[in-house]
Amino acid sequence: MNTSDTPGRAAVTPAVHREAVATETARLVAALDGADLSVPVPGCPGWTLRDLVVHTGRVQRLFSLLLSRRVQEPPRSREVELQLPADDSGWADWLTASAATAAGAFAGTDPDAPMWAWGADQHVRFWMRRMLFETLVHRTDAERAVGLRPVIDPALAADGVDEFLVNLPFAASFAPKTAHLRGSGETLRFRCTDRDADWLVRLRPDGFGLAPQAGEAAAGPADARVQAPAADLLLLLYGRLDRGAGAVETIGDEELLSHWFANSEF
Repeated sequence: MNTSDTPGRAAVTPAVHREAVATETARLVAALDGADLSVPVPGCPGWTLRDLVVHTGRVQRLFSLLLSRRVQEPPRSREVELQLPADDSGWADWLTASAATAAGAFAGTDPDAPMWAWGADQHVRFWMRRMLFETLVHRTDAERAVGLRPVIDPALAADGVDEFLVNLPFAASFAPKTAHLRGSGETLRFRCTDRDADWLVRLRPDGFGLAPQAGEAAAGPADARVQAPAADLLLLLYGRLDRGAGAVETIGDEELLSHWFANSEF
């Protein structure tokens, strides 16, 4: 079964997303303690840990600005006041302040209010959910950069898989390779081995997207399958884990699998 009742609506609630943004930011801040901010970040080629912090805080502040304005059309500018710290000793406090800005934007904001979003769900809740997984994935990047082993809550991880697969068909403006995800009805099934959650993606001549999961389609065969614990599946989809990793199992059309992973970069 899919973790969503309808596209973009997951069993994990917006209230959980809001709280988890603060929690995940605090974990990222903890990873900075005593760290060399010039170290490279696995999963983000060309970035240092400092670059990662700047990006994460900027995203939180930008999304907070969009939320506070409840924009109804694509913004003309994505510039936002960053108030960067004067030196490296201030980055932890700066990132904590970014999360506080997000919390302020969340407060009193109805997650069901209509709002422009680049993804499937045109409501405030889209940005709450998107901010969480931007923060969570980059928290794991920071931990890996300083030699820590990331741990992800399985329920959040499964929700993140859903968020990724629901929104990927709308991401062509910044993920141009997704334009190559075309086909003639080929299907890929993604399954969490530690959660009751799976997704069926179908490639069509005009694009791709999640297929309805009802009746026989819910348990029927797929041309290729990818299954792993929810945390590993999330990191795999985001390119932070290789599909040859021990926790990941792939079955079926190898050419289709290669095509998917070569063109689904987010």
